[in-house]
Amino acid sequence: VPPTVWVTLGSLLLPAAAAAVYKQWIPNTNFETTSNWDKGRVPCASDVIHFEKNKVVSVFVRSPHVLTDMYLPLNGELVLASGAGFAAFDGSRDPGCDSGATVRFADAEHHEWFDPTLWQAVSPSGELEPGRRIFSVDEERVPCRYDDVIFQPETSFRVNVDSSQRVIHVRSISLMDQELSSPEAWAGYLRGPSAPLQFHGNGTLQVTGTSCPDKSGCACGNAPDGHRICTALLRAWGRQCPAPACQTPLQPLGHCCGVCGATISLDFTPDFDLQKYRDRLVQALLSQPKYASVRMAISKVHKAQTFLGVIPRSSTPHIQIVLIEDEAGAQTGTAAEQMAADIMEDIAQHGEALGISSGKMEVATGSTFSGQAGNHTLSRITVGMVLGLLFGLLLLGGILFLYRKGKLRLPALRLPRPWDRAEDPVSPVPASDKGFDNPMFDMELPSANTAQEMPQEMAPKDHQVFYLNPLYDASETET
Repeated sequence: VPPTVWVTLGSLLLPAAAAAVYKQWIPNTNFETTSNWDKGRVPCASDVIHFEKNKVVSVFVRSPHVLTDMYLPLNGELVLASGAGFAAFDGSRDPGCDSGATVRFADAEHHEWFDPTLWQAVSPSGELEPGRRIFSVDEERVPCRYDDVIFQPETSFRVNVDSSQRVIHVRSISLMDQELSSPEAWAGYLRGPSAPLQFHGNGTLQVTGTSCPDKSGCACGNAPDGHRICTALLRAWGRQCPAPACQTPLQPLGHCCGVCGATISLDFTPDFDLQKYRDRLVQALLSQPKYASVRMAISKVHKAQTFLGVIPRSSTPHIQIVLIEDEAGAQTGTAAEQMAADIMEDIAQHGEALGISSGKMEVATGSTFSGQAGNHTLSRITVGMVLGLLFGLLLLGGILFLYRKGKLRLPALRLPRPWDRAEDPVSPVPASDKGFDNPMFDMELPSANTAQEMPQEMAPKDHQVFYLNPLYDASETET
């Protein structure tokens, strides 16, 4: 059913239900698809068809075929359309098919659910949307939690659903000319014979039948598998990101590589409506001729929050706007920068009415370093470092205070104290004014005056000349 269109005060406002996104799976395992055969062509009458014995496969056959011989897998299926089938080759001449080669079916095990290159955005009818000015960051190119998934009618497929999540949620799945939009309908399909041949891996697909319940939008939900998405993209790009045209590219959340242009992060209130705000930007700015080269992505993302810029604390939702353009060279990103400035100006004037409390803009163009406006991340990091330093100094001062008061003992720590030098230690060992210094025992003997002030019981009994030898134990002389 096509979405309803409301026209109000010259603005095109789509109802929340029309915000659903449709993602269509691109590869198939059809018999007539030339890329599914190692010879790059569909087998002809004199060929020998070979399916790998241990490879699980589901193959849709659209039309009748004549063949010489065919080796089938141990586990698989051939889905025949009306009028399709196979007949034995009678040996008659078939123009263009004199090779009699062995043609092998290609391996479909490597087609991964979290490969963005294997999905495309389509309209509800399954048709490609030409000239899209709205794009998705990489994590959102794969079906999100509230997206509708389409496998083309009259096609077979096999997809690896390996995931870091136990369950992969989608709103609905359309396949083999049927739409499954409820958990019960999907559970019934999984019990059938085709599902294990079409889906394999450690993840489990789950149809919810529900749309995003929040008018401010819902996060995609593919962040746990972001590394799988980026690995697949880098594999397609030769294991490295394309070289950006700007000096310090931006890194949007959910995107695998840096981009040139501008990003805006919005803090919002409960009055914010993502779909209406997207339409506002498209109609008021993106549709202007001067922004013809600009493409925009806008969605809700969860930004990680940290304590003092280091310790992970939590994540908070933000609305992320990414603006890129097709221009190259020194002019890369300039139109996107101007559009971002227009958006920030619009927020300054109408942000409260739109449900936007604040915004931060970052820019990276082909001729400038990335800059920021509207908020100052660098200032927050600097403040965090200063606070961390003050906290460390307060902690050290508290330890020294407790140690000085004698409430904290540090046996392994001996701190020199300047005030100790003003106090002369009193030796408990009596001595007379006669004696000499022993260089092996560095100790100052008390004076005669000190000895006279000692208690009577500790005074020396005679006045013999003696000295203290630390290497000689006096107790050994007593018999």
